[in-house]
Amino acid sequence: MLHLIFQSPIETAILERIDSGDVVVFLENAVLRILQNGLLSGMLTQQLKRNRLCVLSDDIVVRGITADELVNGIEVIDYSELVELTVNNPVIQSWA
Repeated sequence: MLHLIFQSPIETAILERIDSGDVVVFLENAVLRILQNGLLSGMLTQQLKRNRLCVLSDDIVVRGITADELVNGIEVIDYSELVELTVNNPVIQSWA
């Protein structure tokens, strides 16, 4: 399953509902919550052990965030990679 998280702040209940092997993409203002020094950094680090976590490159650039400010292991992807994820995951859950 592909999870698209737009919500900011991100509720921990959402992250707890993500099954092992699911892919997560953080979009829009949700990218502000996936920083290394953020409140969710520990939880996201644990989540990376069982999930692929991604962020859309344009969303971090617009907000003045660099890839090295993100929790280590979160992948920066572009629009074509996002499209590929949507094609490869027939079930998509949006969290707004």
